[in-house]
Amino acid sequence: MSLDTIVSPLILQAASAAAGHQQHPASALYVVATPIGNMADMSLRAIHVLSLVDAVACEDTRVSAGLLQRLGLHRPLIALHEHNEESAAPQVIERLARGERVAYVSDAGTPAISDPGARLVAAVRAAGFRVVPLPGASSVVTALSAAGDVAGGGFRFVGFVSPKAAARVQELRALGGDPGTCVLFEAPHRIEALADALAEVLPTRRLTVCRELTKQFEDIHTLDCAAFPAWLAADADHRRGEFVLVLHARGATEAAPDDASAVSTDHLLRTLMAELPLKQAVSLTAQVTGSARNALYEHALALRDAAGHTPQAPESPAPAAPVEGPPTRLPDRRGRVRR
Repeated sequence: MSLDTIVSPLILQAASAAAGHQQHPASALYVVATPIGNMADMSLRAIHVLSLVDAVACEDTRVSAGLLQRLGLHRPLIALHEHNEESAAPQVIERLARGERVAYVSDAGTPAISDPGARLVAAVRAAGFRVVPLPGASSVVTALSAAGDVAGGGFRFVGFVSPKAAARVQELRALGGDPGTCVLFEAPHRIEALADALAEVLPTRRLTVCRELTKQFEDIHTLDCAAFPAWLAADADHRRGEFVLVLHARGATEAAPDDASAVSTDHLLRTLMAELPLKQAVSLTAQVTGSARNALYEHALALRDAAGHTPQAPESPAPAAPVEGPPTRLPDRRGRVRR
């Protein structure tokens, strides 16, 4: 007998005891948050609602089937994802019209936040049916709670930035003009490119990197954006898992990036490093741009390590002056030595 077989009835009993006395109207869509990595984060109310509904619309039927199985539940599943959300919504509305309760779950976290669900909710409301949200796990709020962003008074949810290099840099420059906290998502296969772009565009901005939130190998680290590439390069595990990035609110003394600048801080630093010793390149870049010297130095080290660059060799001493002797006799045009 598996652990789930033993625990599931106990969980369902606890969920019923906690939420069974509450009202759960028929002909309603229940938007249910699910765990982002730790099954114990599933709320008792969410479990009870999943046991009550007549069907579950979901982002991925395989993922949701596994979730229901762990809870000891079996419900009809309706595939409703980003590619078919508009066309599948009528199936849900038809069920609501028959007086059924339908739940919607994404693969992880709260639906409609960088996940499908918004179009379904809009369609259900337009059809005149009730939408009941069930709060729960959210990687956005979880990351913010652990970021320690003392200057932040609110936040802007960005989600994924463009995978294209030029567009990504442009979007980050726009974010740099926002003095508030911003939350970004990124996949492991693109995290290094995003780190390089953040180091280039916002080198002195504080960043909290959240990896594998709520899971066994959860990792949360705060640093300047300039140091982000080096942190990723330091350990292969740092590049694994799903990422939530909290770009801290800009400090009172931190200037917004100048979009009209002819060259970026990163480009200037790279150019100077190609011609000067690292410390001198950092010093000059800090003087020109006003960027923090320590952050620039960490970024310069990361650039050097990534390029496999070795420190510039010291200049060779000037050759010693020759010992004075009799003047050298030069040949004239005919090859004769002039005296």
